[in-house]
Amino acid sequence: MNQNAGVAWCSDIAGGVRLALQVTPNAKKSQIVGPLENVLKLRLQAQPIEGKANEALVRYLAELLDVPRSQVVITHGLANRRKIVEALGPSLKAEAVMRSLLALAQ
Repeated sequence: MNQNAGVAWCSDIAGGVRLALQVTPNAKKSQIVGPLENVLKLRLQAQPIEGKANEALVRYLAELLDVPRSQVVITHGLANRRKIVEALGPSLKAEAVMRSLLALAQ
């Protein structure tokens, strides 16, 4: 995938970063696929039932970004595959987050 396609999917906000994601639930394992247009595509090993995929997304991102789960919030798209997520942490900068998440892309 084109590494430059992901520029718009990660941006700095006050105290953290905002991520634009496209999530595919019910996958064999949770993993980052890579940038797609203006979002970061990822797969989750959770079913989209009763918020399980959203909970798994928060847990997965918190682990990847090394922040507490309470610092990761889905701000838009709770019932959609496309989501806006904000992660707060003093060390989170868009450039570093983008680099670390893209390094995990498979």
